[in-house]
Amino acid sequence: MSDPRETELVLDPKYDASGLVTAVVTTRAGALLMVAHMNAEALALTQASGEATFWSRSRGRLWKKGETSGNVLRVVEMRIDCDQDALWIIADAAGPACHTGATSCFYRRIEGDRLRTIA
Repeated sequence: MSDPRETELVLDPKYDASGLVTAVVTTRAGALLMVAHMNAEALALTQASGEATFWSRSRGRLWKKGETSGNVLRVVEMRIDCDQDALWIIADAAGPACHTGATSCFYRRIEGDRLRTIA
């Protein structure tokens, strides 16, 4: 018997034991910006406002992307994977996605045991 999450057309995220799902954020062109986590409240706020809100594991609270920097992520489209345990957010970024000021949080390449900064 198949899992209804995989066959039905009802949003039913499969949250982990901490009540979170992983959210991958890209641009419209597919450039990877960041990976974060959402709980049910963050997902609902994102859907209602059209701007990405996440659950900060380090702060233990909701966190609207850009709340202090102004670099909000305006949601263009949201998708969920086949078993509804990961989200893909396609967004327009109002500025750098990374708190370091880098366009993407993935600004370093692994080269052996070293990291190299990339554009």
